Amino acid sequence: MYQLNRKIAGLRAYAPGDSAGCVRLDANESFLSLPGELAARLGQALGSLELNRYPDPAAGELCRAFAGYYGVEPGHVTAGNGSDELISVIFQAFLEKGEAFATLEPDFSMYAQGGLLAEARHVPIPKPGFAVDVEDTIARCREEGVRLLIFSNPCNPTSLVLKREQVRRLARSLDNTLVVLDEAYMDFSGESLLGEEEGFDNLVILRTCSKALGLAALRLGFAVANETLTGKLRAAKSPYNVNSVSQALGDMALAEPQMLRDARETILASRGELLAGLERLSEELPGRFRILPGEANFAALVMEDGGTAQQRLLEKGVAVRFTGGLLRVTCGRAEENQAFLEKFREVLED
Repeated sequence: MYQLNRKIAGLRAYAPGDSAGCVRLDANESFLSLPGELAARLGQALGSLELNRYPDPAAGELCRAFAGYYGVEPGHVTAGNGSDELISVIFQAFLEKGEAFATLEPDFSMYAQGGLLAEARHVPIPKPGFAVDVEDTIARCREEGVRLLIFSNPCNPTSLVLKREQVRRLARSLDNTLVVLDEAYMDFSGESLLGEEEGFDNLVILRTCSKALGLAALRLGFAVANETLTGKLRAAKSPYNVNSVSQALGDMALAEPQMLRDARETILASRGELLAGLERLSEELPGRFRILPGEANFAALVMEDGGTAQQRLLEKGVAVRFTGGLLRVTCGRAEENQAFLEKFREVLED
């Protein structure tokens, strides 16, 4: 009888939760659809694609469009089928069996899975009060011989952000460690290291089109690093990893910088409205929850009964996420934010 090996025997598929029919504030997606004119142009572009041909294996036009929007060198960019794929490629390519990788907990759950499948040794480094202790992280990584450190900044699920100089110190102090900086939410903050990658021989920066850019369905992610690391990433990934449809549509969207900047400002305004509503609710019902001072497209709430609150909200038609000991609420349209605040008040008052 065939037996599963140990590393996959207990593996479970990623389960975002069933939010069908609910106000969906659980996945950190953009609540904005593409403008009608651009959506029409995208539809027309589909008709010119040769779907019987393989896509460009380097996604060259897409990488140039990303580089142009963010002001980096095209030769430093690798495109992926979402940053999730790039995370898997990095773990498989840059770690050997038994080597150590570190995460800063709580953080994105897929990092640990990537290490598990690479048969690497996990070194979880806790964050007291949800904040990163840079000096402790450096010390732990040195003590454990960590070969790969991966963390999100701003962090998912805490929404907290490390300053540039702190991230620089981590990367420069851990010169024998590959530092993977996941900037999935950095469009909502101002501490990016994009453009500095050439100055580090051990830094890979990840970006995604699923948050501020509102292209979650296309599954587009990017890795930015110096030419040496980029060359190895391109060699390690599968040759046709980004399909022609995603390449074409992503290229067109990235060529509309004003549209993308306007969308970002709209999302930031929604975040401000959501946080203001939560502040008012916290003042009216003191001691029930605490808001972390983050810089992402969601609010992170510390509360003792967060898991129960999530379930109660789902029963009332509002989907949020309880992860890493935090209740995480994505900012949405004005009516969605208001629906959450009303139902959350009901949960708190019950």
